[in-house]
Amino acid sequence: MVVTSTNKLVIPKRELAFKLEHFLKQKYPKKHDHYSFEDFFYFQSNTGTVTDWNEARNIFTSEDFIIGLIEGLEEEVGNASGVVMYSIGYQWGMRDAKFFQQWFEQEYEKNISEINSMFMLEAWWWPFTAQGWGNWQVDMSEQKNGFTFVNIFDSAVARTLGDVGKPVCHIYAGLFAGFFSNLVKKPLSCIEIQCYSMGETYCKFLLGRQDRIDAATFWQNEGATARDIEKRLRNGERLG
Repeated sequence: MVVTSTNKLVIPKRELAFKLEHFLKQKYPKKHDHYSFEDFFYFQSNTGTVTDWNEARNIFTSEDFIIGLIEGLEEEVGNASGVVMYSIGYQWGMRDAKFFQQWFEQEYEKNISEINSMFMLEAWWWPFTAQGWGNWQVDMSEQKNGFTFVNIFDSAVARTLGDVGKPVCHIYAGLFAGFFSNLVKKPLSCIEIQCYSMGETYCKFLLGRQDRIDAATFWQNEGATARDIEKRLRNGERLG
């Protein structure tokens, strides 16, 4: 579900019954700067399909899809809708980690373990930016202490829902948790501690071990801001 510059939503579908190779990729197989809207997507009007550079099929819908999905879940499961969206994102992230490794090693002809970690992560997120999920910023300076911060600018979900006074980007949190868990082969969790839908200028996520996430959740429920939570974590505070 991705908001693009044309106000459409793009849903990448990883599994295809047949291979649809991007015509530009056939011509320039080693091209890396392919993340503009015109380069990344391949529209095949004769078959009614849209594929991207990584040969995944995409489906375009309107922003009403996000609203309908979230409101429908809230009607069905109430406050548990956030947990459902997180679970959807988590499973997506786990599967996308495998898909990413496949296309990355094919395009760059190197194992992801041989690549600088920040370069590798930027390579993973750039397709999401092209699809409309927003720009990101990763702070891995505290990784050795069991947590990482991820900022999302122009979240597709938060921008669509507007200022509703609470975090709404649960699918992003699940996506990060699933992807990084698969990447490092360790269970990680994620929580949104700041959201555009709360009147902030961007969304901020805490990714890390469960004890770090539990502490952040407790402090957040007690009224702590994202800045308070970040300060406490950097100072080494934990739950008693």
